[in-house]
Amino acid sequence: MKNILLAFLLSLTVFDLSFAQSNTKIDSIIQTEFKDQNAPGGVFLVFRKGKIIYEKAFGKANLELNVDMRPNNVFQIGSMTKQFTAVSILILESQGKLSVNDPVAKYIPDYPSGNSITIHHLLTHTSGIKDFTKMKSISDIAQKEMSPKMMVDFFKNEPVDFKPGEKFDYNNSGYVLLGYLIELISGEKYEDFIKKNIFDKAGMNNSFYASDRKIIKNRAFGYHQKSDGYVNKTIINFSVPFASGSLMSTVQDMLKWQDAINRNLILDAEHAKKAFTKYKLNNGDEFNYGYGWHLKDIDGIATREHGGSIFGFKSMGVYIPSEDIYVIGFSNCDCHSPTQITRDIARFVLNSSKVNRDILKTSLKSK
Repeated sequence: MKNILLAFLLSLTVFDLSFAQSNTKIDSIIQTEFKDQNAPGGVFLVFRKGKIIYEKAFGKANLELNVDMRPNNVFQIGSMTKQFTAVSILILESQGKLSVNDPVAKYIPDYPSGNSITIHHLLTHTSGIKDFTKMKSISDIAQKEMSPKMMVDFFKNEPVDFKPGEKFDYNNSGYVLLGYLIELISGEKYEDFIKKNIFDKAGMNNSFYASDRKIIKNRAFGYHQKSDGYVNKTIINFSVPFASGSLMSTVQDMLKWQDAINRNLILDAEHAKKAFTKYKLNNGDEFNYGYGWHLKDIDGIATREHGGSIFGFKSMGVYIPSEDIYVIGFSNCDCHSPTQITRDIARFVLNSSKVNRDILKTSLKSK
């Protein structure tokens, strides 16, 4: 009993010391990029084993009004939207409304090569269809209101880059097409499906389909950096990135999202596993992407990651399943990327967890 009490008291001491040191270290990592408190900034959150161990805002949420950034500011998350699109497809599969092995032609009969391109190919960026963001004519529609069908029609007749399943090539068109399929199969608008089946169930009350016209409380404004200073972000119509990059959220809501995935609140374990499985190309080579997440590692420890970039904003999230560590970072200037910072913080917290366990084990052995 005495040893158990000593172990408990020692663990508290180790935690208190490491917590203070961790905050200082995390601050220093972030400030390598976000050091000017009068510039556009960002928000970072670190979660470990059931507790938020770090949450802080840097810089300005609005330069014109001189408003400081706060942890509850709402950001455009860009391609992190793909996580929600992928899970929506898996929700529909769990309801028996589709199979990820279905060909696109089953739902869009006139889609070129639609009999050989499957939903799985779209989810894994292995379809070979043309990425609309690489088309020169994208500037012609960037500020136009486009229906999902209009967006699909915009790129569907472009020559394919390779045969389905031949290689992995990150592709925004595939996720726009997935959004259109969600609407066709569910009979609901994409943004309504996401709100009802994900945001509401996960309690993500500060997450939205992006809009520059709606009043969104605590919105962080987006910026570009030019040679003579900062300018407001380029305006695009969010119907263009659509299901590939048009959602907004907060770091707290993204933690709720991660928790909802872990606890199978919105998707059963069988289907969730599909999102975090590494798949193979036609030649048998494995690639590091599941459905909506990059499946990488930090120092040999498996991670689930994804970032996002859209005019004026960048985002990055890293989850380490084995240690229940989640790090999320947002920036309201596309001149400041949280990608490497977020990975560096995840690595630091991962290593700190290992060190603390080793200290505790060593101390217990000496008792």
